[in-house]
Amino acid sequence: MNKYRSQRLGLRVENDPRLSMDDITEIVIKAESAGFESVWIPEGGGYDSISLIGYLSSITKTIRLGTGILPIFSRTPTVTAMTAANLDRMTNHRFSLGLGIGHKLVVQKIHGSTFDDPVGRTEETVSIIRQLLSGKAFSVTGEHFQINNARLGLAAKDVCVPIYLAALRPKMIRISGEISDGVLLNWTAVSKLKDFIQIFKSAHNKANNKLNPDIAGYIRTYVGSKNIDAARTKLKREIAQYSRHPNYRSFFVSCGFEKEMISAESALNSNDIDAAISSISSNMEKEVAMVGRPSDCYDQIAKRTSLGLDLPVLAPFGVNDNIKVDYLNTIKAFAQ
Repeated sequence: MNKYRSQRLGLRVENDPRLSMDDITEIVIKAESAGFESVWIPEGGGYDSISLIGYLSSITKTIRLGTGILPIFSRTPTVTAMTAANLDRMTNHRFSLGLGIGHKLVVQKIHGSTFDDPVGRTEETVSIIRQLLSGKAFSVTGEHFQINNARLGLAAKDVCVPIYLAALRPKMIRISGEISDGVLLNWTAVSKLKDFIQIFKSAHNKANNKLNPDIAGYIRTYVGSKNIDAARTKLKREIAQYSRHPNYRSFFVSCGFEKEMISAESALNSNDIDAAISSISSNMEKEVAMVGRPSDCYDQIAKRTSLGLDLPVLAPFGVNDNIKVDYLNTIKAFAQ
């Protein structure tokens, strides 16, 4: 038995066109057999997450299925609540609704929507979804939504859907603590994890939320004894690309990685990919992700859970030409 697997674990499965439906089926079924608690499906470009979760509900029995995350600007709260109610039914109460603001450029350029007041819109969205899932009729006049006598009625009967909010920064972490059932952290540096968790719990307690909050977090993961150098290079390249995204760049700077972000952005502006990769320090890599042999990764996860992370969600990144291999290697390494 894996000495580590007394802990909960989730798996992020990218909605990646390079993964066929047969690939995704194999990955998720093996994750369920290996004792993973949950699978989280992101949505950005390419495929949506909802239809895939609907399919996965028909081929799984015990593993939880979550959106990780569903951007709030791409759907109305009413449509999201209707979807959550149906997926709760289809999964036999195994669905988790992960919501987030998404990326400003995606919202504006791909969805053609206005990226306005993301925090206020998040608060209204969660409130409306909760009221609709209660099954009762309600009306609301908010800054972003005006709803008159809406209800899901019997469609909301026995629905039990935990709502997670994606959060990078302290402000959204605090909002998540106030209004959600759980937070889904991303790229969180180990050195910041304890502080972020305290912000979430403090906000949760002040809001008099009776439920036990769940603290989940994505961890970019490469586990194996081969291709370690290639994995580190791939990871650093991905991190360097974030220097061009204002939100992530300022987030990483706030975590103490200003030098890395400035150097990476400058290198990318000069089309010097190698220099951009070299800009990402080994310390930054170790703080925000994990690369190494299984025993090294067990220790890294144990460190994070000791700081208060309830649900580590492993996010394998591909080094092999066939990225399914990286998923299966990760599942095998952490099988119960």
